[in-house]
Amino acid sequence: MDQGLNVVLIEKLPGGELKEIETRRWSMNMVSSLEHVNYLVVGNQEYETIEGRLNVDLERLELLLVKMKHDG
Repeated sequence: MDQGLNVVLIEKLPGGELKEIETRRWSMNMVSSLEHVNYLVVGNQEYETIEGRLNVDLERLELLLVKMKHDG
C-alpha cells in the first residue's frame, strides 16, 4: 500500500531567511506530479517551486518555495 512521503514546504523570504510553512503527508501521486508543475497553492497563496531536497536521514522531501506576488 502507498504510504506516501512527508513533504516539508519551506519559504525563502526576500531577505534570504527560511520559514517553514507546513509539513504534510503527500501521496506518491502528488509527489510524482512535481515533475510537471512549477507552482503550488497553499493556504490560498501561490508559491514557485525553486528546488527540492530528499532528506534521507529524516525521511522527508523538502521543497524550497518563493511567494508569488500578484497585482490585484
